[in-house]
Amino acid sequence: MTIENYVILRNKKLTEKTFELTIDAPELARLSEPGQFCNIKVSGELIPLLRRPFSISQVSGTEVTFMIAVTGTGTGILAKKQTGDELNVLGPLGKGFGIDDTFETAILIAGGIGVAPFPFLINKLKEQGKEIILFNGARNSAELIKLNFENELNSTDDGSAGLKGNVIDLLHANRKLFVNKNVKVFGCGPHPMLKALQDYCSTGNLNCEISVESNMACGFGICQGCPVHSASEDKYYLICKDGPVFNSRDIIL
Repeated sequence: MTIENYVILRNKKLTEKTFELTIDAPELARLSEPGQFCNIKVSGELIPLLRRPFSISQVSGTEVTFMIAVTGTGTGILAKKQTGDELNVLGPLGKGFGIDDTFETAILIAGGIGVAPFPFLINKLKEQGKEIILFNGARNSAELIKLNFENELNSTDDGSAGLKGNVIDLLHANRKLFVNKNVKVFGCGPHPMLKALQDYCSTGNLNCEISVESNMACGFGICQGCPVHSASEDKYYLICKDGPVFNSRDIIL
């Protein structure tokens, strides 16, 4: 884990409310694994006071990219950052995706900005020679963040792009693509989507890991502010420290 000021190389707009910030961060790039996140200080002012957590979206050489949705004051400030500005980043934090299993096909399920950690994951899975299928959903075509991946299927709630329905409907409709294969499922998105994915994988007895979103003050377990209930014990995990990636069978959303 490092904490350092990094120079912003690019601020790229993806949709009306989402953008990518890329920084030059050699040590952070070296340490990062898919599924981990960083806590970013929004500005040098007292307000907003708390850092914001963002998935590590991509690592390329010494460059690290974060995919960010504008949802409030803090992310609005970040959206206005320019090339040459500095960004104070704490990370990498948390536990990432388990990609060293014996599965042959990776099923990636993304809801909205939940697609953020998947470019980095896709690159690592490609290095291992895994087959990859990405199911990518959003509320409408304007909010759909396409990765332009060769094996990407899309859905929107209003039917303006891809299948009309949510990303779990998309998964159901394309079950033939992975039935009877040795698969592992990776999911990231809003809690209702992750809960539906939990149920789907439990019914189908599919190995599944989910990346859980949460507000995080410290990012490494000191503040105890991001609990999620264990499915097998009367205790809580901390999303920032024990996650954000969990086996879908291990937690209650």
